[in-house]
Amino acid sequence: MIYVVGVASLIIFWLVFYDRPAIKMQFKEGKLVKQSGNIPHGFLMNCTEIAHKTPFDGVVKVYINRHNKKLKFSKGVPGRIQQRIKNVFPHESFKTVRKVKYKKRRR
Repeated sequence: MIYVVGVASLIIFWLVFYDRPAIKMQFKEGKLVKQSGNIPHGFLMNCTEIAHKTPFDGVVKVYINRHNKKLKFSKGVPGRIQQRIKNVFPHESFKTVRKVKYKKRRR
């Protein structure tokens, strides 16, 4: 019985505290080294252009909740570059899809 409680607590701990970003981009010396997630094409091109013009090392993560989107940057990304990436982030592309209820037509 104690084993079941222990395993259940480990699973809950893993689900709550495991880092699961929707988008992750890793830059090294101004080049995109690694990417994961469904990244909009325009945002990807803008970020690679920013990194090419002003090289930096770091990670950019995007977390998406039901109501908001959050950009997280590692310590290697300077503040000015963080602001430039925030400015090109497409908030409209990440809107959640709502279910639309249709009314029945009268015949």
